[in-house]
Amino acid sequence: MTEKIMKLGIKRKAGYLYYIDKKGDVSCAKMARGDKKGGDPQKVAECGIKKEAGYLYFIDKNGDISRVKMKRRRKK
Repeated sequence: MTEKIMKLGIKRKAGYLYYIDKKGDVSCAKMARGDKKGGDPQKVAECGIKKEAGYLYFIDKNGDISRVKMKRRRKK
């Protein structure tokens, strides 16, 4: 079950990778394809969210920041 953290409505461009950086902001970088190298990351939106342990944070299909509890296997 996903939980929406912040509504941003980010419009994505083709060929770019969007992610949440270490500071809790949304950044994008040009993806590497074949011989071409990727680009430097650019800040898209400043959010400053604090990440909690045990959750996976991502940008959903609406361009908002969401999170879901990670399912981990136990070691036997």
